Amino acid sequence: MASTVIHLAIANEVNKKLNRDNRKLLLGSIAPDISKLIGEEKKKSHFLSGVGIDTPNLDWFLIRYKQYLNDDFVMGYYIHLYTDYLWYKYFISDIIFNDYIIKLDGTKVKCTKYMISKYIYNDYTNLNIQLINDYNLDLKIFYEELPKIDNIIKEIPLDKLYILVEQAGVIIENSKKTKEYIINIDNIRQFINKSVELIISNINDLMNCD
Repeated sequence: MASTVIHLAIANEVNKKLNRDNRKLLLGSIAPDISKLIGEEKKKSHFLSGVGIDTPNLDWFLIRYKQYLNDDFVMGYYIHLYTDYLWYKYFISDIIFNDYIIKLDGTKVKCTKYMISKYIYNDYTNLNIQLINDYNLDLKIFYEELPKIDNIIKEIPLDKLYILVEQAGVIIENSKKTKEYIINIDNIRQFINKSVELIISNINDLMNCD
């Protein structure tokens, strides 16, 4: 799945068009990932349709929560799921193919699923600070009291949201610039910008079809 900072960057850019409460929307944009911090599978929080499937089923989410998209937190949650959908559908296939990763120099390395995840998450850490600067992210949500969030989405324990916020803050604080392993920063920027375009178009369609 896309990293916390990638999710924040996309949600932040989308909100420049939506003009919602940015703190609530950004919290929603990372909320689905609370599952892994409380020892639960992400199938429920990410609306996955089967075992071994990483791409969220957006229709399932919309069946339950489309009528709540005027809520800023719910909108952020939807942006997270749509970002992961685009990540697996269009981006990650350029890096991973049949248990091989393709490094920046073009070489292929056969990896276990664990090693692939390690490569990708190392890259996330390497890229965080640059993306925070590139997209001028306001990270106050990690250091201020959380805003009141209406308990609409039942797939996550909202009372545990502070755990996710604290963990994300630690990850960002510990980020550092080092050589990337497999992910090119320019490709990430292209993914973010294209995702913003597609998500805004989709949201406009959803909000105008009623």
